[in-house]
Amino acid sequence: MERAPLNSALASHIVHRMGEGGQPPDRGIQYVNVGNETYLRILRDEYLRRLLKAAHGSGFKLVQGYYGGGKTHFLYCVRDLAWDEGFPTAIVSLSPQECPYDDSVKVYRAVTMNITSPPPTDASRPSRGLTDILRDVADDRRNTLGDQDFKRWISQTAMRVAVDSHSFRRAAAEFMRAYSFGDDQKEAVLEAWLRGDPVTRTDVRELGIFETIEKGNAFTMLRSMCQLLVEYGFPGSVLLFDEVDRNMSFSRTKIQALGDNLRQVIDLCGSALLPGVLFLYAVPPEFLRNVVPDYPALDQRLKSPIPLSERSPQAPVIDLEHLDLDMTSLLVRIGERLLEVFEAAEDWKSDRSIQSRNLQALAQTCTDFAFEIGHRRLFVKTWIDLLFRQYRGEQRALLLEELERLLQDGVVALDSADSTFIDA
Repeated sequence: MERAPLNSALASHIVHRMGEGGQPPDRGIQYVNVGNETYLRILRDEYLRRLLKAAHGSGFKLVQGYYGGGKTHFLYCVRDLAWDEGFPTAIVSLSPQECPYDDSVKVYRAVTMNITSPPPTDASRPSRGLTDILRDVADDRRNTLGDQDFKRWISQTAMRVAVDSHSFRRAAAEFMRAYSFGDDQKEAVLEAWLRGDPVTRTDVRELGIFETIEKGNAFTMLRSMCQLLVEYGFPGSVLLFDEVDRNMSFSRTKIQALGDNLRQVIDLCGSALLPGVLFLYAVPPEFLRNVVPDYPALDQRLKSPIPLSERSPQAPVIDLEHLDLDMTSLLVRIGERLLEVFEAAEDWKSDRSIQSRNLQALAQTCTDFAFEIGHRRLFVKTWIDLLFRQYRGEQRALLLEELERLLQDGVVALDSADSTFIDA
C-alpha cells in the first residue's frame, strides 16, 4: 500500500479513531500499518494478482489473532490492497445477535449492504452496497453505449450472464433497466429483493423472478453475486468476515451449522463456482482450539504442516501472533507512525529525542506487562493519550512509574468496555 502525502483532515481522523476506541481508521490505514507486510504481499501477489485476476480462481484464509491483536486492522489493510487491484470488497462484522455466520440470510444481507467498489481517487468516497455498484455499472454502460445499445446489452448480455441463480441474474438486469429509465416503483422493489429484504413472490413474479431470498438459497444468491460481478467486468470480489464477539461460545447445533457453511466455502474456493473470490474469516485462537475440533471435516481442511509464508502461500491459516517484527519492535514502529500522524493532525513539531525515549519506554513496559487484554490496542490508546498530554503541556521524558500508571488506567478503561467492541 503506497503512502501519499498526509493532509491534516485525514490525520485527525486517524488520531481520533485510534485514540478514542483503538480501532483502525476507515481511511488512511497505510499510514499506521507495520509488521504484516509479508502476509499482505503474499495475498497481493499470489492471490489477488495471480490466482484471482489471472486465473479466475479463488482462495480461503482463516485469520487468527487475539482480542485486540490486529484482526480488524489486518482486514482493513486487505480491503485497501484489494481496492488497489480493482476488487469490490466487503467487511462484515459477525456477532451472535446482529449477524451470526450460521444464519445465511443475515450473512447475505450484510455482504450486499457492505460490499464497496474501489474509490476512483483517494479523496472520493466509494459506492457502498450491491445496488449502488449496479447503478454505477448501468451508468457506465449507458454513457458508453447510448440508450439503444444499452437496452440491447441488458437483453442480450446482462440477462444471459453465467450465474447459478436465474432469479438473481434477472433481478440485477431488471434493476439496472428500471433505474436507468426512471421506473422508480420497480427499482424500489428490485432493490429490496437484491438486498435480501422481505419481498413477496407476487411483487416480483411479473418480472420473471419466482424466488425470494431465504435460508435455503441465500448462499446460492451470494455465490451468484460473486459470479455476476466478474461477468460485469470486475476482476472478482473480496469478502472479509470478522468474528467480533470477545467470548465465543457456540452450541453444538451452531457449531454444526457454522462448520457446514465454512466447509462449503472452502470447498467452493477450490472450484470454478466462485470465480475471482478471496474469502477471509477472522477469529480468535479459541476458535481453532474449541470449535474446529468438534467438526472433523473442517478441522482436516484447516490443518497444515507448515505456516503461511512466501515459501508456502497455500497454507490456510494466517496467524497474526507471528508477524515480521517482535512485539517491542512492532509497538515502537506503530508509535513512530502514529507520532508522524499526530504531528500532521495538530500541526505540531515534537521534540523527537524526548518522544523517542517515551516511546521506547512505553513499548517495553507494555510488552513486559503481558496484559491479558489486547496489548496493541492498549498501547495505541495510551501512546496517543500521552502525545496529547505532551502537546498541550510540557514535553518531557516520563518516569517508569508514570508509564505504568498510564497503562494501568488503560487496562481499567478497556476492561470496562463493551465486550462486543469491534476488534482492532
